Amino acid sequence: MKKFRKVLDGLTTSTPVNPGGSPVCGSAAGTPSAAHTPRDLEIHETLMSEHFQICKTVRHGFPYQPTALAFDPVQKILAIGCRSGGVRVLGGPGVDCHCQHESGAAVLQLQFLINEGALVTACADDTLHLWNLRQRRPAILHSLKFNRERITFCHLPFQSKWLYVGTERGNTHIVNIESFVLSGYVIMWNKAIELSTKTHPGPVVHLSDSPKDEGKLLVGYEGGTIVMWDLRAKRADFRIYYDEAIHSVSWHHEGRQFMCSHSDGSLSMWNLRNTAKPFQVTFPHGKTQRDGKKESCKPILKVEYKTSRNSDAFVVFSGGLSYDKAGRRPTLTIMHGKAITVLEMDYPIVEFIVLCETPYLNEVQEPYAVVVLLEKDFVVVDLTQSNFPIFENPYPMDVHESPVTCTAYFADCPPDIIPVLYSIGAKHKKTGYSHKDWPVSGGVWNVGSQTYPEIIITGHADGSIKFWDATAITLQMLYKLKTSKVFEKPKTGEMGRSAELVEEDPYAVQMITWCPQSRIFCVVGISAHVILYRFSKNDANTSITSLEVRLQCEMEDVISPSDTENTPCFSDPSGHSPQLHSPRSNTPDSVRDSIPCLKVKDRMIRMPPGYQAELVLQLLWVDGEPPQQITSLDLNSAYGLLALGNCNGLAVVDYLQKTVLLCMSTVELYGSADPFQRLTRSPRKNRQSTSDFCMRGLSNFYSDSKKRIRTSYQSLTELSDNQVSLDLERSKSPTSAPYSPSLHNDPRGTGEPVSNLRSCHYSPVFYLLDNVKGPGRKLSLPTDLKTDLDHVNGHCTSPTSQPCAPGRARVPGGPEGARLARRGPGRPPFRKAQSAACMEVSLPVSSLTEGYPSRRAMLQQLHGVSMYSHDEHHSTTYSWSERESRENSFSRSRSSSVSSIDRETKEAVTTVQFAESYGRKSDSLPTPCLWVGTSLGLVLIIPISIPMDEQERLEDPVTVAPTGTVLMLKGSVLRFGFLDCGGALIQNPCEMWRDQHAPEDPDRPRKRKLVNFSPSSSQEASGDGHLAVVCSERQAKVFFMPSQACLYVHNITESSFVLRADIVSVCNSVCLACFCANGHIMTLSLPSLRPLLDISYLPLTDMRIARTFCFTNGGQALYLCSPTEIQRITYSQEMCDNLQEMLGELFTPIETPEAQNRGFLKGFFGGNAQTFDREELFGEAAAGKASRSLAQHIPGQGGMEGMKAAAGGVVGELARARIALDERGQRLGELEDRTALMMSSADTFSKHAHELMLKCKDKKWYQF
Repeated sequence: MKKFRKVLDGLTTSTPVNPGGSPVCGSAAGTPSAAHTPRDLEIHETLMSEHFQICKTVRHGFPYQPTALAFDPVQKILAIGCRSGGVRVLGGPGVDCHCQHESGAAVLQLQFLINEGALVTACADDTLHLWNLRQRRPAILHSLKFNRERITFCHLPFQSKWLYVGTERGNTHIVNIESFVLSGYVIMWNKAIELSTKTHPGPVVHLSDSPKDEGKLLVGYEGGTIVMWDLRAKRADFRIYYDEAIHSVSWHHEGRQFMCSHSDGSLSMWNLRNTAKPFQVTFPHGKTQRDGKKESCKPILKVEYKTSRNSDAFVVFSGGLSYDKAGRRPTLTIMHGKAITVLEMDYPIVEFIVLCETPYLNEVQEPYAVVVLLEKDFVVVDLTQSNFPIFENPYPMDVHESPVTCTAYFADCPPDIIPVLYSIGAKHKKTGYSHKDWPVSGGVWNVGSQTYPEIIITGHADGSIKFWDATAITLQMLYKLKTSKVFEKPKTGEMGRSAELVEEDPYAVQMITWCPQSRIFCVVGISAHVILYRFSKNDANTSITSLEVRLQCEMEDVISPSDTENTPCFSDPSGHSPQLHSPRSNTPDSVRDSIPCLKVKDRMIRMPPGYQAELVLQLLWVDGEPPQQITSLDLNSAYGLLALGNCNGLAVVDYLQKTVLLCMSTVELYGSADPFQRLTRSPRKNRQSTSDFCMRGLSNFYSDSKKRIRTSYQSLTELSDNQVSLDLERSKSPTSAPYSPSLHNDPRGTGEPVSNLRSCHYSPVFYLLDNVKGPGRKLSLPTDLKTDLDHVNGHCTSPTSQPCAPGRARVPGGPEGARLARRGPGRPPFRKAQSAACMEVSLPVSSLTEGYPSRRAMLQQLHGVSMYSHDEHHSTTYSWSERESRENSFSRSRSSSVSSIDRETKEAVTTVQFAESYGRKSDSLPTPCLWVGTSLGLVLIIPISIPMDEQERLEDPVTVAPTGTVLMLKGSVLRFGFLDCGGALIQNPCEMWRDQHAPEDPDRPRKRKLVNFSPSSSQEASGDGHLAVVCSERQAKVFFMPSQACLYVHNITESSFVLRADIVSVCNSVCLACFCANGHIMTLSLPSLRPLLDISYLPLTDMRIARTFCFTNGGQALYLCSPTEIQRITYSQEMCDNLQEMLGELFTPIETPEAQNRGFLKGFFGGNAQTFDREELFGEAAAGKASRSLAQHIPGQGGMEGMKAAAGGVVGELARARIALDERGQRLGELEDRTALMMSSADTFSKHAHELMLKCKDKKWYQF
């Protein structure tokens, strides 16, 4: 526990207020305040660095880019391998484990050691790994790296410790699973085929032992050769040469015949009695043409031949459709007797496995289900019913049903919210599933002791919202909401440019705000709209109110501070903004003025129980320019207010009275307290037609699709090369310093990490802000994501490129002609971005360029945004205090040498939050306020006057009056938080939920019930002031309110920037959690801002992680680690220690089923399955040692040595003690066996000695 003391007396008289009336950050005015200012502020901090540790907890969703599939029929667990080297092991509810190969090589094949709690993985780097599944976090026990041959196929017989490994050269090697060492026994390809064969048979594509005789190994080669190899005699029993390539082989359980699938879409049946030719060849989907020939078919990639005791055999295969049926979806065909059923799949089939009742291959298989792994889905088909229904998938495999564009994580929610959402969502579930239990039911999972309600909300590209129950490291969908139902479907040509603005995904969700107590839900869409929902258990027939706002900044009206000095900045007393209904322009583009992007349904709508839309707020087109996307949003249910901001300004909406209270540009909010000198901009040119530009939407989430996906915080436009030249006049300032030629010539000369770079705007979550340039708005890819671009709109966007001369176009004949020529003719100068679900862009390397104090300043210069940075060559307009200059390491200045022509101040509203605070220094009690943070690091506090009586609240206007209160930080403001004088987090007041559509009860009238969670409940305590925590992308500050004195300052990062910051509760205390672009996760104590944790968690960052990373209470966080998966992590030491008991057990002790007794007659006449001792053939004594250069054994981290190096803490000590105890018990057992053997030998010797003594007892000496 730490105790610190802060004396405020000296701070309150340090620096006077500036002439404009805004307070200087870090100082307070000398005027007395009516509020009680404590002389000594004593706060006990309990958080220490020992309370924090980073650890991954669980991964949810569909495995991204799956490549392999395996199933343990005894343990009932399933494994999926991925192209990224990941392995997901799935079982019953709560049994879900993710493993990762350190090499990152794709997983080619998986093989379970059936009922042994182990898994063998074969990777693309020609390495075999043995995973131990008997622990909750699987680890690698052994690895075997092949040096000279490529692995193509593996086969592990049931209850065998010898693994057959086929290679690309056609050889078959044998690996001992226990020691993971190669045997000297090798089946060479040139011995397997006949000596007269002149061609190589190709890679090994199949290996399996005969069900009739385990001493016979069937080897299939890609070229069409099949060899039955006698392991004992070390020779081939028979060889089959077929004209078509072989893809897979499947045995009949009796071992007398097998089936092959081929590249021409055929299935061939072979009998071991006559291997000269197949006794049956069928083309399941190939019809006979008029000329008598079969139509060409696609390859059958895999076939499985399974027998059933009470019905005909099942033949299941994938592929084989005829080529002439274009547009057919991938299919899985089930042949049962004479019936052929074709199941069409939504995505290509990666792998499938037929699940059978018995693990023994020489018994009747009795198939009951087919597990089908698709590229983007996971399906299990029930074979026991004639219509082959699918099982209802209990895993959250549909997270990516539409690309995820944003996430929100809420821990410790009200306990009643999850059952309510589940009951509503259960009514809309699909039907037609199989009634049988889910077949993958292995493992054991128990709910941990530390559980509390958790909800994850995901927003998607199609406008849908999904609520997920994330309690106790599980994930289950509760409720789905479709925001597109609020709008009319746009018809072709109906809305003109408004329809083109959001052509593909106009409803994509950009931001989410949810109040769990009042159950009010707000969604921000990509079309610059906000939808407010209320929750109801009853259906209703209502209409949706629509409000339209003109939130467009006209820079011609922005003049110097001297002209705005006497301009009042108060809202219309009537509660309506003067900008709400502005007249249409007389320009040629007036047809696109004052219209929204989407049309809200203007009729009565029946809304089912659940979330029901009440209000839609839309930003309008202004003079032919589309509205800027919304960058910040906050809602307070107790106030009944909603605030939103973008790069043009701020709007405040009263959703109870359905009115717009405030609609002002950011500059107007300052009034006379504007700390910047904003120069008059010269009259701009005639507006360029925007008909050439349109915003594209989100679509398919894979990067190799025809449609590209952009982030929901930016819109893109495709420009031809001649369109770029239209804006080359808007060049960067001639005062910009040139780039270093060495950086341009050698990009590797930069020393910063790749992830230190950022987008063209400095706010980590709003990347489009500085893409807005000039009279005609063009929305483009963020600067740092254009790795193959150097210049856009005449600006140098690459940190290693040469500057453009003003007004000059970059032509192929110039210095960069070669680079431009590589794009090809007519290719757009930049590519589209992708959604958060599929963003794979690596941020390029850069360093601070000479002539710029920071990358922020450089980007501001490049994009024509006013730069306010500390530069010794720049003159300072305002004289800030020395203390503030030292804290910020720069002063907000304006270069005196930079012309104001074509220079615009783009100050965006990056965050807003309602709070009970002090709008003025003279306030004695906290009042409702709106805190506004901007991209230039400024904080404005706007007091709000709200009627207290419920009836007056619905009738009297709410007054919003900007006071000009300004606080300053470095970097864009990201987060606000408020603490009382004891250091406890102050929760904002809220309204408790009430069902507005419930039947009227005269005994219990419906009234608004407001709850204030503030620990300072009394007026006297609340009058003592509170602490305000403000975090920007580079800095965190703690202010004491109402004096606005800066108590603590901490520079979070200098080389990178903060992507996400949240004030969270951990271990019954509060801290500030930050995630930086360089992959570091940091926590700071509050209010002292002491660093508690700083760990490099992610080596690189990309747009997907940057946009979806979020913290929550309880020391948890999540992010989208792939387009289809959500990764949850913890930064709490307590949760890391308890993680073992929270995870599920993958292995449970189960008796291996006994093999069926085939009977005397059947065994005598039919030939019983023969067994043989593989150890006798493959062991070192018989086969010798393999060549050391062929493969290298690598010890894994799952043994004792790895445990010593990796484990730590109490759990690690217990695990080490358990392993040591097991080893000691094993040694004691071996010692006991040796002792028993010695005793037996001694008894035998004693017996022989006694017999010899009796024999020789009566003999004389001469008889010997």
